[in-house]
Amino acid sequence: MPLEVRRAAPFGPNLFASVMGTGIVATAAASLPLHVPGLRTAATFVWVLDAALLVLLTAAALRGWTWATVRGQLRDPVMAQFWGAPAMALMTVGTGTLLLGADVLGLTAALAIDWTLWTLGTALGLVTSVVVPLRTFGSGEAAFAGWLMPVVPPMVSAASGALLAAHLPPGQFQQAMVLACYALFGVSLFATVCLVPQIWQRLVQHGPGNAVPTLWIVLGPLGQSITAANLLAGVAVLPGQVAFGVLYGTATWGFALLWVAIAAAATVRAMRRGLPFALTWWSFVFPLGTLVTGTSALAAKVHSPMFTAVSVVLYVALVLAWAVVAVRTITALVSARVP
Repeated sequence: MPLEVRRAAPFGPNLFASVMGTGIVATAAASLPLHVPGLRTAATFVWVLDAALLVLLTAAALRGWTWATVRGQLRDPVMAQFWGAPAMALMTVGTGTLLLGADVLGLTAALAIDWTLWTLGTALGLVTSVVVPLRTFGSGEAAFAGWLMPVVPPMVSAASGALLAAHLPPGQFQQAMVLACYALFGVSLFATVCLVPQIWQRLVQHGPGNAVPTLWIVLGPLGQSITAANLLAGVAVLPGQVAFGVLYGTATWGFALLWVAIAAAATVRAMRRGLPFALTWWSFVFPLGTLVTGTSALAAKVHSPMFTAVSVVLYVALVLAWAVVAVRTITALVSARVP
């Protein structure tokens, strides 16, 4: 069997988490409330790398996936959850195009690309929010944090859609876009509210087991919702948007930090016992990146040195996590051993 076919065979939707993780490193840098010389240039390079990675993985998926392959992935209780990753990968690259690519491509081209990727990602994300949870109904499967993956995309749509709404002319269309983003915000938020207690209960009864990396996924909807609430507040077409963004964001930020402490402690314990590499390690990256963008969004609204300092510390941790996971992923791909 040719090497490229052998390597493409295990490609599942979970591999798109590498696009999410790489992209959030770039977009988080663009949103930091602290100016660092050379950071924007480095972030633009990462965005270019991420866009190329998205094209490569999409081409591999279109070439290698069949309807039978997709159905098999949807039947798998773990792999099915990661069908949320392609949708978020599309929108992450789109947001990076608007925030960083406009310097290279021009604003008009960047907006066109972002609108296209946002539309495709939002449509796919809404499908995964319905189809994937439906397969768990009546299955008797125990909840784990990966169940959040298919319902997080609408929250990513809300955050990235807020950036697009800011470029629309004031009027009914802009208002409709903002309202649609709040509706997408609600889709993901209330699904998360339903799932997190089940995840907590399983942790109490059975512990994290081998799913330690997926614990970090809980940060995804938390951090992204903070980001979305405050970015939407920047397109003020409704009363009370700014107050909602700050109050909701700060309260959720507190719980997110609690979850960071829990996930970090569980991860350290698992590392000491020996935690083998798997593609689920990308769960260490994107969710943490959403907390960086959420903290930066709060810093922009409140102008608090505390939020600024924490966003910088979290970003450093994000870059370190991305570097480690990226190197381990490349090593696994080169050796044709992708867990």
